[in-house]
Amino acid sequence: MLSGLEYWLPVLFVGLMALAFFIYAVLDGYDLGVGILLPMDNKSATASERDTMIASIGPFWDANETWLVLAVGLMLIAFPSAHSLVLGNLYLPALALLVGLILRGVAFDFRAKSPSVHKTRWDWVFKLGSLLATYSQGFMIGMYVVGFEYNLWGLAFALFSGVCVSAGYCFIGAAWLIMKTEADLQRRAANWARTMLWVTLLGLLLISVVNPWVNPEVFSKWFELPQFFILLLVPLTLLLVTMITETYLRGFPGTGERWCWLPFCAAVVIFLLSFVGLGYSFFPDIVPGQLNIWQAAADSSALVPIGIGAAVVVPIILLYTAFSYRVFWGKATELKYH
Repeated sequence: MLSGLEYWLPVLFVGLMALAFFIYAVLDGYDLGVGILLPMDNKSATASERDTMIASIGPFWDANETWLVLAVGLMLIAFPSAHSLVLGNLYLPALALLVGLILRGVAFDFRAKSPSVHKTRWDWVFKLGSLLATYSQGFMIGMYVVGFEYNLWGLAFALFSGVCVSAGYCFIGAAWLIMKTEADLQRRAANWARTMLWVTLLGLLLISVVNPWVNPEVFSKWFELPQFFILLLVPLTLLLVTMITETYLRGFPGTGERWCWLPFCAAVVIFLLSFVGLGYSFFPDIVPGQLNIWQAAADSSALVPIGIGAAVVVPIILLYTAFSYRVFWGKATELKYH
């Protein structure tokens, strides 16, 4: 029988880890999406518009990745056996993710310092790095859901999950551009957002059908009474948010600049509902069907000082993040290096 401390400390840490992953998905999600959406020819967008897209994420993109470092660090320290099991099974896609993030970092700096004739080449590297990073994340999520089953079914599900996550990042990236840009680029972003919204929702629908179908425990959690009627709020909220967002995007720009924040907020809600659904489906397992959070947790004597450190560090990161977005709020301007 677990004592109060032994029971609640793992719950606290898995909550912090989930929060860090969620904030990462939103904040780094939009700048990864902008990278994927970056047009590569002058017919789709001018060089100035591509610069504006990069400038819209310029002050934020590097700091956004802090949340990924925090989430993985919390898993390593608080749930070492789960960290070993997860990354041991996802070594290659994790490596691909790191390669994608490195390519983005190199391309971001070099495109600003290269002659204009070479800038398109670095734009390509930035775009491919963004796509590699997002697809790797989606693949990892898919393999996690199926319990790291590297069979035909598991690989097919993970490959499809990569497409869905990439589409979701493109949607939130396009929504970010609606807030941060103007004129033709803003209208183009609205068209991108509308397309990616429906691709994202199609992916969520298929995953929501497949996941309980292959996991009897997940099926019972969602469809047994009386919780079914309470959980029905999740898809109904998703449907309402979708309809409001679709109505706004379909009428854009006639629906007005005043509401340009609406698609981004809708994307955040969709991401949140997805995280809630995934968390509810598998909790208390930290590795589905293999380890729960208490089995994977480090000793309480180690978690207490780590918890004190997290109580100091997490608010500082939140305050810094809020401050940086407050300072650089408003429409994107030309990105300059001094």
